[in-house]
Amino acid sequence: MTTEEPVIGASPSGRSPLTARPARPARANRRGRARRPGGDERSLPARVAARLGGGAVRAVLVLVGLFWLMPTIGLLLSSLRGADDIASSGWWQVFTKPSRLTFENYANLLDNHVITNSLLSTVLITVPATLLVVVIGSFAGYAFAWMEFPGRDWWFIGVVALLVVPVQVALIPVSRLFGAIGIFETTLGVVLFHVAFGLPFAIFLLRNFFAEIPRELLEAARLDGAGEIRLFTRVVMPLGGPAIASLGIFQFLWVWNDMLVALVFADSKNPPITVALQQQVRQFGNNVDVLAPGAFLSMIIPLAVFFAFQRQFVSGVMAGAVK
Repeated sequence: MTTEEPVIGASPSGRSPLTARPARPARANRRGRARRPGGDERSLPARVAARLGGGAVRAVLVLVGLFWLMPTIGLLLSSLRGADDIASSGWWQVFTKPSRLTFENYANLLDNHVITNSLLSTVLITVPATLLVVVIGSFAGYAFAWMEFPGRDWWFIGVVALLVVPVQVALIPVSRLFGAIGIFETTLGVVLFHVAFGLPFAIFLLRNFFAEIPRELLEAARLDGAGEIRLFTRVVMPLGGPAIASLGIFQFLWVWNDMLVALVFADSKNPPITVALQQQVRQFGNNVDVLAPGAFLSMIIPLAVFFAFQRQFVSGVMAGAVK
């Protein structure tokens, strides 16, 4: 009597793996087409609705963008119209008579020595105030992030507490101080005021950004013999480029568009552009043929700076948002 030995590797049903039933093909949909792994299994109406929904969202965003650009477009077109046209009709009438556009307002504006001197004064205030805040804030942010010194945390808390101090509170005492030391109504006084109120935010922003740098990277640089200055200039500064660019843009826009501090501390005979445009207001109405081109000219410079560093600005704002 002989017994059959089980085949090694046979399946429970007794079939060999070589003769096992092949795997089932991909399940077909109602139209007989196989469903692809990871493919869109939605019906045609659902896909059309999704595409229409995306198009509607883009259309809404375009309309919102045009709505926000409307004041800028109106200011530009008003600056290209004559004084009589501005007084008699709105800026949208330019589309019916585009031939009446002229650059005469800009020519008259550039011939105005008050406006040209105010632009130069604004540059002399904005550039030093921005550079000093970026440089001092970078050194202080690195020190608070990676250097050990007595009372470091308490000093940083004090810096953060200065963020809540409003500018209006310091106008009178700082005016008395500047008058006592002889820098009231000078460019130096305006620059120092902007630097003093810009440093707390700069230190807070850069300290938090520099603290995210991996410690191992800094320790490796120290093992290679890098000192603090070399470590800051060769390692920290390149990595902190986006945050530094964002800080520079914030500070530049704030100082350039400031009117309150310039109105109090700047020289009344050579004021910045914001104060100079305010002084161009006539007794019985706005001098629009001067204000419109002057306002657009003062606005185009910070816009150019923003768009030039737009990529660094976005990188600095999003820094730390995604690990």
